[in-house]
Amino acid sequence: MKDFFEKLKQIRIVRALVYGAVGAFTYPGLALFNKLKIEGTEHLKGLPEKNVLFISNHQTYFADVITFLHIFCAVKWRRQNRLGAPYYLLNPFTNVYFVAAEETMNGSFLSRIFKMGGALTIKRTWRAEGKNIERERDETDTFKIDQALNKSWLITFPQGTTKPFAPGRKGTGYIIKNNQPVVVPVVINGFWRAFNKTGLVFKKKGSLLTVRFKEPLKIDYTQSVDAIMEQVMDAIEQSKKYMLKGRHHVINMLDK
Repeated sequence: MKDFFEKLKQIRIVRALVYGAVGAFTYPGLALFNKLKIEGTEHLKGLPEKNVLFISNHQTYFADVITFLHIFCAVKWRRQNRLGAPYYLLNPFTNVYFVAAEETMNGSFLSRIFKMGGALTIKRTWRAEGKNIERERDETDTFKIDQALNKSWLITFPQGTTKPFAPGRKGTGYIIKNNQPVVVPVVINGFWRAFNKTGLVFKKKGSLLTVRFKEPLKIDYTQSVDAIMEQVMDAIEQSKKYMLKGRHHVINMLDK
């Protein structure tokens, strides 16, 4: 049965139907009940059809990646830095997969449906069922990711958690070093304020959601994985430098 569902999500029409359904369900929360500000979609133009890796900070389980899919679909319909009316769901952009924790994608009926939209489920090497663990990377997970990059775009969240300024996981560094993809950093904000942790329930309407695509990184693929990860974390503004900058900003606001 598991192999059957894995094969289903490889079929474009299946992913298109999932994107249409999930997109229709989530569009109001992103564009009507909240304000979505998009920047940098000009950096998506001219990207190759495969071996493109989007790296981003993470604030909810699902709203972040669903928003990216909305944006990719809108850009396919030649919209720049805006969604507009969701006609793009009639012919969505499906040449993209996203990395997600296996237990997260199996957590609910809706997440299982969304899984059909192109989730590459992996086993976390550092946490499972709410407990800290230590285990080796599953080579099957690595193979799935390599295969996806070989034919499409891929979204990943290097921190593997919604906790801000959490350390990046080296798995992203290995993906970059081994596949040498075009790496596009994305910085998001506001999702933690608007939604609960899953990203499917409102916490506060009228929130400003921001998504900023940066220029593709210039990476020396001969560097060590640690050096690549330093560049990655800095690009998604989750490095120690940005953490200290955020603390200084809070202190300045309190002093005023």
